[in-house]
Amino acid sequence: MSKVPGYRKMLGMTQDDMAKEFGISKQAYWKKEKGQTQFSDKEKVMFKEMLKPLFPNITIDSIFF
Repeated sequence: MSKVPGYRKMLGMTQDDMAKEFGISKQAYWKKEKGQTQFSDKEKVMFKEMLKPLFPNITIDSIFF
């Protein structure tokens, strides 16, 4: 089970908000969150940076794997 939705909710963001952040459609973001397509390395780094204020020591592995 992906931890991404939980982290997204901790940020107070919707799937639509995240799609806008990443410059993709809501449908494309939904597919990534459901595991149908992979997050790009750039998107993984962006997500990690968004979480850093809440979790200063968070790693990409702890978010996505």
